[in-house]
Amino acid sequence: MKIKTLIAAGLLVSALTLTPAAAVSMTIDGTPLSAASSFVENGTTYVPLRAVAQQLGNVTVSWQSGAARVTSQALSLTAVPGNQWLEANGRCFYVEGGIRVRRGSVMVPVRVLAAAMGGRVQWDSKTGTVRITSGSGVPESAGYNRQDLYWLSRIISAESKGESLEGKLAVGTVILNRVSNAQFPNTIYDVIFDDTWGVQFTPASNGTIYEEPTAESVAAAKLVLEGVRKAGASLYFLNPDAATNHWAVANRTYVTTIGSHDFYE
Repeated sequence: MKIKTLIAAGLLVSALTLTPAAAVSMTIDGTPLSAASSFVENGTTYVPLRAVAQQLGNVTVSWQSGAARVTSQALSLTAVPGNQWLEANGRCFYVEGGIRVRRGSVMVPVRVLAAAMGGRVQWDSKTGTVRITSGSGVPESAGYNRQDLYWLSRIISAESKGESLEGKLAVGTVILNRVSNAQFPNTIYDVIFDDTWGVQFTPASNGTIYEEPTAESVAAAKLVLEGVRKAGASLYFLNPDAATNHWAVANRTYVTTIGSHDFYE
């Protein structure tokens, strides 16, 4: 059965596109919200985490161990400045531009925060208003299972432990691209351990696939399972300085280089 990646509209980290001259005005459930500290960067509207979270639900916002935490009886949300993801009830939400701190406030994309708290966002182009609607106060359940997360996080960690988040996402993308391609097995586990044409991934043969994954590798696996993709339609990757098999170089189309890996489709 093919993996069904969850790309729900409320989880998209895609931008709210505002015209440069437009002021950022916002409402939550129809009530105007002060947007004085909000800003738009590359089409994405960032809002102060504390102010908006407290309007979206009956929550407590605190700062602990270098992270902003939003909690309620049903919600545990963590935002670490500099990270490219926000975590809520075990799910990860992609923040491509990173979580920011501005004038002492933790800033996150409004769409991401709303989705992480079960809400939704609409852009009213006629009035230049970001309309936020509150919801359940918690994110929807993840659309993937524990086994897929278990194996995907381990292959990402084993193949790209020293790479950036983008590099980890790219490795995960190759796995999911294979799952969706008729030339390969249709589960994450079977793709990783596929040996029809010889060992496909070295960690599957040398045992490093069984090592505990890094925290960032787990986050990357969750993001890929949520639908985040890097390296396009790539089906192969290799480290040109370490690889002993260069079949992909001679037989496949080069896509891009991310960190120490070259990617091919």
